[in-house]
Amino acid sequence: MGARVLLAVLWLLHWLPLRVLATLGRGLGTLLHALARSRRSIARRNVELCFPDKSDAERNELVREHFQWLGRSILERGLLWYASPERVKRLIHVDGEVSLAERSERPVMWLVPHFMALDVAGAATQLFQKRQVASIYQEQSDAVMDAAIRQGRLRFKQGEVFPRSDSAKPLIRAIRQGWAFFNLPDMDFGERDAAFVPFFGVPAATLLAPSRMARALDMVVQPVVAEMLPDGQGYRVRFLQPWTHFPTDDALADTAAMNRWIEAEIRRNPAQYLWVHKRFKTRPAGEEPLY
Repeated sequence: MGARVLLAVLWLLHWLPLRVLATLGRGLGTLLHALARSRRSIARRNVELCFPDKSDAERNELVREHFQWLGRSILERGLLWYASPERVKRLIHVDGEVSLAERSERPVMWLVPHFMALDVAGAATQLFQKRQVASIYQEQSDAVMDAAIRQGRLRFKQGEVFPRSDSAKPLIRAIRQGWAFFNLPDMDFGERDAAFVPFFGVPAATLLAPSRMARALDMVVQPVVAEMLPDGQGYRVRFLQPWTHFPTDDALADTAAMNRWIEAEIRRNPAQYLWVHKRFKTRPAGEEPLY
């Protein structure tokens, strides 16, 4: 399916009630679980590594449920990109200090792990507070889809998403001008600027940048977690209390603490974490691949 066709389908579906859209999304996820053998294999391997105490049946059920949330996240992206701001805002239930960034005299870094409702968290940072928002994203090979993602993620407020391949200087300049930074800290981008830090007890290449940037720019770090609610009830975005223990002068210890926090949040809601990403792709020298 070409990008233009997919975007047209998402636009058409966004008119549906969320309860109906959620049902269709679960159906899509069930289909993807059956057909997307490579991604299903990755998810199963990740769950096996992170939850060794679960039985095979429990892990398989977790992966099946994950794909249903994944299907919902794909179809409901259209709602976030095309529905009226008023409708999107009504569907988002916000807990905690959502306005911290606009009140803070220091720039704020939101740490946002890769749960299925990640883009809902991005919408909430634009709809419920006034500070401009900067983020980093992975450029898409398809120019049409790349433009749609950029436009969709910025539609509610002036701001910018900077390609990961670009220099960090424009992002740092924006933060120094008072923008908040929507930071996604939990993907494997290789060994550059990263360290092998335990993630569910498995060494995982993890960026040291959250700690180093927060320290260098004197940032307040506020963790944010988003979740999809069942049966079309909407979404919940939790703006947690800002960390007082992060950053320190030990970036490696900070990164380990960050991973432990992400682990705890995954245990709260395991099926909605992004298991189809090869989180353990990069391995320490001499270690065999895990996939």
